[in-house]
Amino acid sequence: MPVRANNIAHIGYVDRRDSCGRFRDYLANHRQSVFPMPENDIEPLLRRVAEALERIAPPEKEAVSLDSADGFVWHAEGEYLEPVPHINRVELDLLKGIDQVRDQLLDNTKRFAAELPANNALLWGARGMGKSSLIKAVHAAVNAREPGSLLLIEIHREDIPSLPQLLTKLRDTPRRAILFCDDLSFESDDTTYKSLKALLEGGIEGRPANTIFYATSNRRHLMARDMIENESSTAIHPSEAVEESVSLSDRFGLWLGFHTCDQKTYFKMIEGYVARHGIEIDAEELKAQAIEWSMTRGARSGRVAWQFVQDLAGRTGTTLKQS
Repeated sequence: MPVRANNIAHIGYVDRRDSCGRFRDYLANHRQSVFPMPENDIEPLLRRVAEALERIAPPEKEAVSLDSADGFVWHAEGEYLEPVPHINRVELDLLKGIDQVRDQLLDNTKRFAAELPANNALLWGARGMGKSSLIKAVHAAVNAREPGSLLLIEIHREDIPSLPQLLTKLRDTPRRAILFCDDLSFESDDTTYKSLKALLEGGIEGRPANTIFYATSNRRHLMARDMIENESSTAIHPSEAVEESVSLSDRFGLWLGFHTCDQKTYFKMIEGYVARHGIEIDAEELKAQAIEWSMTRGARSGRVAWQFVQDLAGRTGTTLKQS
């Protein structure tokens, strides 16, 4: 994909030199009313005041090119995108036990990269089963086929209210972007989900055609069960209250469920990591240690498998390869 050199995301900031300069001019024009003192004493005082303001003013931000990286983190405070030179990810073929959802998300992302219709995606379900890892791996796989075709922009859950500002910055950029929010969920006193609903679908301006929203959550409907039940119990029409609470998840056209894995899949995960990183260990010993590790953790998942492999690599003196 051709990359444009002038592809710039402007960052909002206060121009401290301009602000301090205007303050200095104001004091100079109103010196007698503000500081009724001799002429010779005013100039040094004004200079010290201006210098102090410059020291405490926010540092100036430079414009960031969206061609400088394939990954960015959105910072709501300051409204700027921070480049991520190396995205922390796992290779797609190392994600085991999620073949069906892997293929669905990969196909959806390929269509989006090809400027074809694609859906916002909600990856929900069991903890540690590779929801966020799959999003990052799919992004890398698509970019490996067509370098520079997709951006991955992470927005933190607490920064969701600033999503309109982010979309405004991305609306006219030529690169297509996956907006990624990890562990998206809402509590009973949080009304942010109502604004997110309009942004995903239904708002007058609509989501820019060059953006798509992928989110992960442990909750299928993004809200705690007691939140849905409370709204239902206090509503005049309980069914309407429930519909209002769960309608946010309906804005995601693609629902991908992740479930706990069995022992066979757990072993496949570990064997894949061991082979990828060249860890030398007897197969039977590997299984025995893997079972013991899962029992001490009280769970089997992709995360538990990776934590075991990290421990194993450390004990065997093996350096893990970077993705």
